[in-house]
Amino acid sequence: MKQRISYELLRRMKRIRMVEETIAERYPEGKMRCPTHLCTGQEAVSAAVGLALRGDDFAVSSHRAHGHYLGKGGDLNAMMAEIYGKATGCSSGKGGSMHLIDESVGFMGSTAIVGGTIPVGVGLGLSIQLTGSDQISCIFLGDGAVEEGVFYESVNFAVLKKLPVLFICENNFYSVYSPLAVRQPKGRAIYKMVKAMGCPVNKKDGNDVEAVYKIVTKTIGSIRQGEGPYFLEFDTYRWREHCGPNFDNDLGYRTNQEYLKWKKRDPILLFEKKLLNYKDMSKENMIEMEATIKQEVDGAFVFAEKSPFPLADELGKDVYTEKVNV
Repeated sequence: MKQRISYELLRRMKRIRMVEETIAERYPEGKMRCPTHLCTGQEAVSAAVGLALRGDDFAVSSHRAHGHYLGKGGDLNAMMAEIYGKATGCSSGKGGSMHLIDESVGFMGSTAIVGGTIPVGVGLGLSIQLTGSDQISCIFLGDGAVEEGVFYESVNFAVLKKLPVLFICENNFYSVYSPLAVRQPKGRAIYKMVKAMGCPVNKKDGNDVEAVYKIVTKTIGSIRQGEGPYFLEFDTYRWREHCGPNFDNDLGYRTNQEYLKWKKRDPILLFEKKLLNYKDMSKENMIEMEATIKQEVDGAFVFAEKSPFPLADELGKDVYTEKVNV
């Protein structure tokens, strides 16, 4: 892999990690007045997919969207301001952590509703087909989203119409506190199930950023050539609680031993070790990288805290509801 790409993959992972861990550290201050679903431990997929996509490609996500937004190039200041509920936020301070958007880089939105953006992403794929461009639409989803009916409808439509859609499934084995064993039949492989629907599939280690980047790059090339949708499943693991800044290994739904096993497979440390072994980067380069990222992240928190709150008369702007006569 080219040194430039290796550098950028590591930088993006470290940046996402530092953002998430700084949120966790500062969340108890009580200034971030919204739920946060952190992706610490899952940075490899966000970094690799974001780098492989073009700036004009579309991407949508769900509640755990920080890494996807940042990996695609979303504005960090606007994201932090949104989490702080400020007017300078990417959703004007009205959406919070789960409602991120940056159209300037093709990140078309995330939502709290599990599976809610899957049909949106497929619709974006249809718009690409109708305009005749070679863009693609990338849909980030978790293992829990494949239990929603809209997932099957969306995959079916994408396959039927041969749409330029890339489904990225981050399988972290849990939906809130429920493991796969209580949610899906024993022996099911998600990617094989999707293959049976007529969609090409592949599965890789989601903590190996190099492997993720290579398969995503290859798959994107196929989609751009008009070969239709593709589904990629990546096994990974979130370190922190489902929602919030803490660790929850004491709750009983997963063991501390399981957590420690996955922590040894930290995607950042694994890649750092590989880069050092191949002498693609030095320890000094990595320290310098971290210092630059820290300066940017600290600046984003300062920006968020100094930004104004939305005015009261803006409460109803950009909020749409359907009038129902009872």
